[in-house]
Amino acid sequence: MGRVVVLGSLNVDLVTSVERHPRPGETVLGEGLHRYAGGKGGNQAVAAAAAGAAVAMVGAVGDDEGGQAYLRRLEGRGIDVSGVRTLAGHASGQAWITVDDGGENAIVVIPGANAEVSPPDLSGLGLGSGLGSGLGSGDVLLMQLEIPLATVARAARAAHSAGARVVINAAPYAALPPDVAALADVVVNEHEALLLADSGVVPGSLLVTFGAAGCDWDGERFEGMPVPDEEVVDTTGAGDAFCGALAAALADGADRVEAVRRASVAGAAAVRHAGAQVDPEL
Repeated sequence: MGRVVVLGSLNVDLVTSVERHPRPGETVLGEGLHRYAGGKGGNQAVAAAAAGAAVAMVGAVGDDEGGQAYLRRLEGRGIDVSGVRTLAGHASGQAWITVDDGGENAIVVIPGANAEVSPPDLSGLGLGSGLGSGLGSGDVLLMQLEIPLATVARAARAAHSAGARVVINAAPYAALPPDVAALADVVVNEHEALLLADSGVVPGSLLVTFGAAGCDWDGERFEGMPVPDEEVVDTTGAGDAFCGALAAALADGADRVEAVRRASVAGAAAVRHAGAQVDPEL
């Protein structure tokens, strides 16, 4: 089985529940405030590890208590965090999340240390210009776009040159350089897919997710795993669970049918608990 290396964001999520999301200019009351582990990178790393992959995380946190608690959490789940820098004088990334009575979420992300993830961070796991002993055939590099796009692009090119598979969850959406999209499996939701189509950029492979309705991978449709409304607790992180489990399956050598099945199981399980990760309290 290959290794999954996740290059991405680590956020401390602050989550409150609301009856409904506010309209522009409106104030609503929240119930409770919880601090959870989040960020697309961290979420996907935890999901990949839960799916049985050997996982290494590359990114950055601040020298605050929340960031250090997050590193301990990842280590406790068997994830290699030697590629995560602690930045003195920086705050860890944060996300402010409201979840309504229907389980739908609205999120504002404050990048913090994630905005400082740069090419030098890649050298610790052989992801710099001299990839050499780092990622290779059978490994999967999984990335998202909550860190600088230039860093994602450089890592994608280097990992691909070394023979690793590159999976990019293009969220939050940003226009990928055409050569980077061409060498990657790009995963987007239906809204991001429209933006990608408008850009004219053509991925090497395109997987579009439709939540409970399933997904489409290069024109092949896969059924989803619907969850009864009464079992939906929080949709935060469902897409991340899908991506992490997908990368783990690909590193395990699974074909598309099996990889999507495993990813769909993980995504369906994710909406049944609060927060983007299982037992997410920091």
